[in-house]
Amino acid sequence: MAFIRDSVLGACFRQVFNSQIFQYSHDRNHYTTQVSGLSTPSEDEAGFEKGVQLCDWNGANDPENPRNWKRSKKLLIEIGISCYAFVVYMSAPIWTPSEAQFKQEFGTGYEYTALGLALFVLGYGTGPLLFSPLSEIPSIGRNPPYVVTFIIFMAVIIPTALVRNAPAFMFLRFVQGFFGSPVLATGGASIADVYDDAHVSVAMSLWGFACFVAPPVGTTIAAAAINSLGWRFSIWEILIASAPILIILLILPETNPDTILYNRAKRLRRATGNEQIRSQSEINQAHLDFKTIVKESLYVPAAATIQDPAVLFANVYLMLIYGIYYSFFEAFPLVYQDMYDFDLLQQGLAFMPIAVGTIIGAPVYITHLWFSRRPKLIAGEKLPPETILRPALIASFFPPIGLFLFGWTSNPNIHWIVSMIGVAIYPMGVFIVFQTLLVYLAACYPRFAASLFAGTDFTRSAFALAAILFARPMFLKLGVGGGCSLLAGLMICCIFGIFALYHYGPALRERSKFTAKF
Repeated sequence: MAFIRDSVLGACFRQVFNSQIFQYSHDRNHYTTQVSGLSTPSEDEAGFEKGVQLCDWNGANDPENPRNWKRSKKLLIEIGISCYAFVVYMSAPIWTPSEAQFKQEFGTGYEYTALGLALFVLGYGTGPLLFSPLSEIPSIGRNPPYVVTFIIFMAVIIPTALVRNAPAFMFLRFVQGFFGSPVLATGGASIADVYDDAHVSVAMSLWGFACFVAPPVGTTIAAAAINSLGWRFSIWEILIASAPILIILLILPETNPDTILYNRAKRLRRATGNEQIRSQSEINQAHLDFKTIVKESLYVPAAATIQDPAVLFANVYLMLIYGIYYSFFEAFPLVYQDMYDFDLLQQGLAFMPIAVGTIIGAPVYITHLWFSRRPKLIAGEKLPPETILRPALIASFFPPIGLFLFGWTSNPNIHWIVSMIGVAIYPMGVFIVFQTLLVYLAACYPRFAASLFAGTDFTRSAFALAAILFARPMFLKLGVGGGCSLLAGLMICCIFGIFALYHYGPALRERSKFTAKF
């Protein structure tokens, strides 16, 4: 899966002149430069200026290369990024159990109050459009956007919890989501930086698992405290959970290989006085301008969605998955409060089947990756992108089954556990489909993977905002069974689409106007 290494969520520029190597040693802040196999490329070799000396890895086993780090150091990255993602995703629906008290205090209606969740989701869908290309600049790297934006994220929590008018609260919720979003833009990039092709998909799945289980956990935690401590405490809970994450982010090592080599070249220039020492990323970046960055971060995702049927279908499917997932947080009170008379804590616990379904689906997908796909990658077999979709061919049947079961068993005359089984079945399938579609996009267009992911983040978050707002009116108008049937019907259409994509994906890419253009 070289496409993941080379561009999924991030690592854009790879070093190709392995014969030109700098070694350095550190002694009381003094760097001694040792040159091994150094040559000065001519300008026509790769666009180098004459006299430039290339700073690269010190061989295949260079200990500073993230791929060569110890397992414990890689595990620190995995745990740190996953915990970071968990807190941000938890922060979105942690607000929902507070809606009744918020409406009572500020006198707002349902549609307005639901914006507390919807705008947060839109915020963390908008942020990647900025932070994704920013993290690819070698002079910046992954970690500074993490730390700076997370400090702002934490700072915004304080006025959000203390605010005394509804419009300001809604604005601050959007700002929270916006500055919490770098983990969406580059969290997977940090993981892809340190794991090789055979293991990166497994590591990314564990990160995705944290993202999926966080919302129901956050809702349950808030529901347990709000009756005693008030709705504002649900916002303070975000700050409590964020403090350890900031400590973790401050100790995380930089993982972007381009940034590591960029910093190495800077040290060598300072130590030797030779201003001609450059890293490959510096040379590549010299040919970039603001127009090119904007084009790849904004224009490319839009062009690909419009001009490539495969990208369009993947975006539509991901939008439906995301929208239905978040509509649950507004629809569940209609079922478990109105029909089954659950108290606030019981309503929070009603979301836990989402986590249970993910806990079942994630090991199934990881087992497939480990025992089926991983050995082929280790053997060096080149796998076409469509092979990534194989688990989704089966998993795509689970979401409509879960929706039908939830919708038509949500009845006071039927025990509540039956409808919760339907809720658990839905994420069992969507977790697998979600992961496969994202990796498939990266496989089809590795050069633009980061831009495509930022684009899908925005489109599915925008649709989730709409879904949060229309879910309750839809279920009130059609009934829970009718509303779920409508959503399940859309998911059934996607089953046909995923099979068509698996069988005709290569032909679609050949005819794609986007492929022809780029």
